[in-house]
Amino acid sequence: MYRHTTPEGRPVTLATPALHNDPLIETLSTVFGYREFRSHQRPIIEHLIGGGNAFVLMPTGGGKSLCYQIPALHRPGTAVVVSPLISLMKDQVDALRANGVAAACLNSSLDQGSAAAVLRDLAAARLDLLYVAPERLMMRGMLDTLQSVPLALFAIDEAHCVSQWGHNFRPEYVALGDLRRLFPAVPLIALTATADDQTREDVRERLGLADDPIFVAGFDRPNIRYTVAEKTKAPQQLEEFLRYHRGEAGIVYCLSRKRVEQVASRLQALGVPAAAYHAGLPSAERDRVQDAFQRDELHVVVATVAFGMGIDKPDVRFVVHYDMPKNIEGYYQETGRAGRDGLPAEALCLFGLQDAVTARALIENGENPEQVRIEIHKLNAMIAFAEATTCRRRVLLGYFGETLAEDCGNCDVCLDPPDLYDATIDAQKALSAAYRTGERFGAGHVIDVLRGSATEKVLQWGHEELSVFGVGADRTGDEWTSVLRQLIHRGYLRQDIAAYSALKLTEAARPILRGTEALLLARHRKPARNKAGTRVRGDVPSSRPGYASGPGAGAGADATGPAVPDADLFEHLREIRRAIAAEQSVPAYVVFADRSLMEMASRKPASEDELLACHGVGAAKLERYGLQFLAAIAEWVAAPEDPGANAPADPATGASADPAQTAERPDA
Repeated sequence: MYRHTTPEGRPVTLATPALHNDPLIETLSTVFGYREFRSHQRPIIEHLIGGGNAFVLMPTGGGKSLCYQIPALHRPGTAVVVSPLISLMKDQVDALRANGVAAACLNSSLDQGSAAAVLRDLAAARLDLLYVAPERLMMRGMLDTLQSVPLALFAIDEAHCVSQWGHNFRPEYVALGDLRRLFPAVPLIALTATADDQTREDVRERLGLADDPIFVAGFDRPNIRYTVAEKTKAPQQLEEFLRYHRGEAGIVYCLSRKRVEQVASRLQALGVPAAAYHAGLPSAERDRVQDAFQRDELHVVVATVAFGMGIDKPDVRFVVHYDMPKNIEGYYQETGRAGRDGLPAEALCLFGLQDAVTARALIENGENPEQVRIEIHKLNAMIAFAEATTCRRRVLLGYFGETLAEDCGNCDVCLDPPDLYDATIDAQKALSAAYRTGERFGAGHVIDVLRGSATEKVLQWGHEELSVFGVGADRTGDEWTSVLRQLIHRGYLRQDIAAYSALKLTEAARPILRGTEALLLARHRKPARNKAGTRVRGDVPSSRPGYASGPGAGAGADATGPAVPDADLFEHLREIRRAIAAEQSVPAYVVFADRSLMEMASRKPASEDELLACHGVGAAKLERYGLQFLAAIAEWVAAPEDPGANAPADPATGASADPAQTAERPDA
């Protein structure tokens, strides 16, 4: 049904019997090494194989790529995948080739001869998937070429770039709307991890998908622990955090290039294998840093948002925002780089009021008033998230229109909860004020009405005559801000970005207003101050959440997570993987992901069939790497026990580290 080869081009005989006589499960297992789909993947895949179009909203690490890669292998012709970054294309192609799939990319990094070779393979129908940038795809010559070859489908990744409402609008993406007109018989799927309602509808309209189904897989990443800490002494806070992530891969985001350079230099001076990455560096240096990070030669990359969408590394264990991001979409996407393998990960954001002032000033320097308004709205939502006194996961998911039934238990607010009080009357006052002012005004005006502030705007609209004017005079502006934000986070109010962030009631608000439902909210917690008068709120996290399991773990979807692995064997297998990756000039995870090595280190497979049962081991990888890893495991099992003989090297110094002498990481 499709061309299945080793990365060197040798055909692979698929000896594994069909699983449950299911061709899709057979492809999932034999090619990608996964045993079952996540619940949301199969309906999308079947819809696309059947020739349907779709808009897919799925969290980073949720397995979006399989939703078009598997249909590409089950439909005749070549699948054309639109991807925004060269580095991301390369990583995807490397991973597919390692799994024996005929894939290539076409972008400005190729010389003339290499590009011509890709086009010849395309014309000869030798490719399953072709990755291409939007600018290249929409060139007249490229479109003419595609008209003459059989096409399986179009997949538009990072589809939020199409919309002006999105946080990463790219004008070159807008032209992709012509694909439906030019190729009406070719299925088209648009995928993104970050899109609020406004962005979602704009993307569907621009790409001609308004009448096609939406598949929403949810935004929750339960394996990520979210923490926001008041920025006091940021360098020391970062250093303390990294002590508990020694030897692990992570990203530190900063808002400016200067800050990136400063933080990277400090970490290097402390012996942390770290490097800077930003758009001002030479292209060769950026490539060197990214390649070293992908191959586990660097542990920490300090970067601006220029280092973001191009990262497809599944074993990033932490993301730190040294400066507060300018919007929740960016924050969600950047934190989503952590824990893509489904294993525990942490997201730390250091928040200071000066960050908000700086971000607002940068936004207000924009030349497009409408874009400035949109970005200010998004900045305010980010500040509300940072100052939240309710479960952060609820706030995060609520922004994207998703409701969490109960607090997550895996964020700083849940782990250090505020005092709750019966806020039913306060909620009724706030909801009534939003309603009686016509649901046309933002939070600031509603608070003025509640507190009885006769501002020029209140008088202009005659709102001093309303029955709700002054009913909340007994509470401060900060207290009412907290109430309104919690009502938004809980889904009783929504902010309409298209109507200048006006507060509008949802259907869920009716029981509160009628008095048939009570409501507990967090009491506004004033930030404490230390002796120097600096605002503080919470500590930098120093504990690790437990390992994740269940259908949410991993990119493809085995039903259970790995058992507890032999830690020393795991490190030994990582060293073997690192050497193979360096020899082949590919990212380490292209050989095997951490989760695959963890299963090997726990199961200690002794045969090819047992190795195939491990997560992420398919036919091509078994043929290419199986004997080497089986031999290493057999040798390890046969060796006499010596607790110190295989102690992993200290990541900062390279010296052997005795596990008994390293700092313990307290579990939550």
